[in-house]
Amino acid sequence: MQNVLEIQDLTFGYSKEKILFENLSLSLKKGELKAIVGESGAGKSTIFELVLQNIKPHKGSIVVTKNISEVFQDPYSSFHPSYTLLNQISDVAPLDELQKYLKNLNLDEKLLHKLPHELSGGQLQRASILRAMLMKPDLLLLDEPTSALDNVIQLDVMEMLMGHLEEMGMLLITHDMDLAKWCADEVIAI
Repeated sequence: MQNVLEIQDLTFGYSKEKILFENLSLSLKKGELKAIVGESGAGKSTIFELVLQNIKPHKGSIVVTKNISEVFQDPYSSFHPSYTLLNQISDVAPLDELQKYLKNLNLDEKLLHKLPHELSGGQLQRASILRAMLMKPDLLLLDEPTSALDNVIQLDVMEMLMGHLEEMGMLLITHDMDLAKWCADEVIAI
């Protein structure tokens, strides 16, 4: 099966004195979930910025599928404050599987007609996951996707995500080693 992400010998730091990681390599195929685990400031989210080509590595290469969705740690920054969630979701994704994902994420459709600030952090995070899944990505980047959720909902959401692994590869960023060991095919500590 073809890789949806291939990182070879990646080196990056925001300054020459503070290199975040050196010679990082990983590959990810559809059907795999890999987790990057590290302390705050270790460069986990920076890897996503590199994969999305928002910043350039010092050295190394990244080959990635064109069809990527991402779920950011802070859902409030990933939605425009002046438009309803439904407007923002329908702008980037088909809604043919909307009802299925609403049920899987325990979200009421009425919430999608609201503005982002009218939802709780947990509701908005699940709406962010909803949008990412409706985009039908080959690669799903997950940056602490369940940190705003209580433990029961966190488990339900992770099980739902894992239930869709045959459709995509997933790269998870987390500081939670127990979560990473539970769900990931491989854990990469940085």
